[in-house]
Amino acid sequence: MSLSTPSSHFNLTQNPLAMSALRKTIVATGVTSGLGFEAIKHLLVQPQPYRFILGARNVPVAQAAFEGIGFDKSTHALTVLPLDLVDLKGVKTFAQQTLETLGQDKLDYLCLNAGVVKPNDQPGPHGSKWSEPLIVNHFAQHYLIHLLREKLVESKARIVVVSSGAIRNVPDTSVLDKELLANSGTPAFVNYAQTKFVQLLGAHWWRRQLKGQCDVVAVSPGLIPGTGLGRHSDFKLPADMPDAKPVEEGGTNILRAFFRDDFPEDPNQIFLTSWGEWWGTDVYPTSLDKDLQDKWCPSKEEIENSQGIMAP
Repeated sequence: MSLSTPSSHFNLTQNPLAMSALRKTIVATGVTSGLGFEAIKHLLVQPQPYRFILGARNVPVAQAAFEGIGFDKSTHALTVLPLDLVDLKGVKTFAQQTLETLGQDKLDYLCLNAGVVKPNDQPGPHGSKWSEPLIVNHFAQHYLIHLLREKLVESKARIVVVSSGAIRNVPDTSVLDKELLANSGTPAFVNYAQTKFVQLLGAHWWRRQLKGQCDVVAVSPGLIPGTGLGRHSDFKLPADMPDAKPVEEGGTNILRAFFRDDFPEDPNQIFLTSWGEWWGTDVYPTSLDKDLQDKWCPSKEEIENSQGIMAP
């Protein structure tokens, strides 16, 4: 699959105003290794100019990784800002720094790729009653959309939520209240499927909230054994599984969600598969429950009140 964009007939490096007008801005989480890194790496070798604002737990390591690509700095701009998604106060700082970095410029794409697989056998981060995977895979990134909402709407941005086929493995949504709690004893893969399902609830919720203002797309990169997603647990995907794909392919599968514009007529069909088809809503019917979406998608104020985050 080619995702390259046609180069201009003139030299952009000699036309700064043209460069600025054509450059697309991407804000992203979870892109300093694995699938996210491969997606950004692919864009960094394209003639289409991009501006990247990336969140990372370890900024020097992330910067070194991207410097190692040897991308053309006259075409692309890349900023790495500190972000640890287990800390919602830090998420707010990241959002503020992102908006300061953007200034008056548009935010064309918000890519929410960060994810973690861990069993629920530890206390919640920063005193939260919820497990770390739920904070990282859903609440922190849901909060980030709240914080960037005004800029996203102003820019008519696209929000790309990196999901998983694991969302099909949640047969009973009534157990989520109990099994997503910290120290609940929920096994790693069960917890992963549940948190990704809640994340999909969030994608549907935001699609409703931002109707006519921003596009919201959920995408599965496919079955990718080599991502390191399960490094915090004993969960491993065998490399010889029939549907397994290399990390590079998974990265480009994510990018499909950036550029596809053949949206189905049914607004609930927001899930793009790793083979490039829009899943029918019969695959994820329980995620269409609006009451369930509302339940797991707190407002910005509710999040800040529960976490003791002071308003500016």
